[in-house]
Amino acid sequence: MLIRFHFSFLILFSAINYIDQDRVIAESKSVVIESQIKELMSNSLTMQGAIAGISIRSAADGKMIYEYNGDVRLRPASNMKLLTAAAALKVLGEDYTFPTEIHIDGPVKKKTLAGNLYIKGKGDPTLTKEDFDNLAKEIRKHGITKIKGNLIGDDSHFDDVRYPLDLPWSDETTYYGAQISALTAAPTTDYDSGSVEVIMTPSSKEGEKPKVKITPETSYVKIVNHAVTVGENEKKDITIKRKHAKNTITIEGTVPIKTKAVKEWVGVWEPTRYALALFKQSLAEQGIKVSGKIKTGKVPDNATLIITHKSMPLSELLVPFMKLSNNVHAEVFVKEMGKVVLGEGSWEKGLEVLESEMVKFGLNPKTMVIRDGSGVSHVDLIPANEISKLLLAVQKETWFSSYLNSLPVSGVPEKMAGGSLRYRMKTADVRGRVKAKTGTLSTVSSLSGYVTTKNGQILIFSIILNNLMDEDKGKKLEDEFVKILANQ
Repeated sequence: MLIRFHFSFLILFSAINYIDQDRVIAESKSVVIESQIKELMSNSLTMQGAIAGISIRSAADGKMIYEYNGDVRLRPASNMKLLTAAAALKVLGEDYTFPTEIHIDGPVKKKTLAGNLYIKGKGDPTLTKEDFDNLAKEIRKHGITKIKGNLIGDDSHFDDVRYPLDLPWSDETTYYGAQISALTAAPTTDYDSGSVEVIMTPSSKEGEKPKVKITPETSYVKIVNHAVTVGENEKKDITIKRKHAKNTITIEGTVPIKTKAVKEWVGVWEPTRYALALFKQSLAEQGIKVSGKIKTGKVPDNATLIITHKSMPLSELLVPFMKLSNNVHAEVFVKEMGKVVLGEGSWEKGLEVLESEMVKFGLNPKTMVIRDGSGVSHVDLIPANEISKLLLAVQKETWFSSYLNSLPVSGVPEKMAGGSLRYRMKTADVRGRVKAKTGTLSTVSSLSGYVTTKNGQILIFSIILNNLMDEDKGKKLEDEFVKILANQ
């Protein structure tokens, strides 16, 4: 009996000893990380006069490994999308789709619709010209080749507020500042909805205007080209801007001969009518004539639903959203959460839902200021510790694999894999081992996510840099920061 007691005691003592060893190793690693990060920050000219918020946790148990200003509220830029994506997955679900509906309010006789044709948008940010073509083909299959009434777009699924509260006026014509509508269109499969792609190539002769192409091809925007092709050794200096409240895009400047095509995405004025213009074009291309006008309005109660088009599921839509940091998608998700939960597709209601979901993840909204879903606002404020807390909590969710899959991956060159990290951290010691969301605003850079260390441990990190003079230098600092973690 005494021998058995001694043996049990030895096993217990050995287990305690191992636990102590693990604790010592963990604490030693924390000291090393803290020392290396402090040295990095103190030697960085980038951080002189700037503010950093840093939070590092173990992904296994959530233990805080290191923090610096972790509870200080800072502008997160697009790290805000980490919250929006998590809330959208929680509220809407991985399989959620955004429908677009076609309705008619009159009889069809001899291939003629004696009434109006309605297209009702319900927030799909991925509609392209090809989708409108397919809808037109379906309408023709319903035996309609002539519409006596009007073509009417219904965007009432969301409210009519087009811009988030703090969007800078200078962002109005950019693709990342495009207007939000429940009925919109995207130029390419990057899905920058509410915008057109402008592609400009130099002429073969100096002094001539460059060639300009619009994707999708549409008369909804007007191009005024004042640019000039110049000599091979001259400077490329091009500006592409849209006039306020107009759809006139003016191109000015110089482009050298043999220069690669210059691409710019420009947000349109009034995306609902943009979508309608593309849809009417698709109808005409399918031999369907609209006798009436293009208008906006609501689908009447007596109308008949004849076609429903559905977007890709949310789990797939998260990839272009997070990898390419799509602001419009973020704001669509916010409004959709408001519509689904509180019956109103507005920022006010959507953000109310988002904040309530953050509480369920263990975050404290009283420590945060949330004004949009994308992080474009300079008024948004989130502590780094709250972001790392969220990244810890979402690991328990059934949809976590979709969430993780949506994050950019360091040094992976494919656009829809590496995303906004495809050109960063490409060295062998860190390539593919970082899955994180980037963020950029004027004077702000941020990076938060997961890193796999050299010994296979996964760390959660959040680094938010504010009051920078140069955001690009901030990103180089972030990369060095993450390399310290990866090489533990």
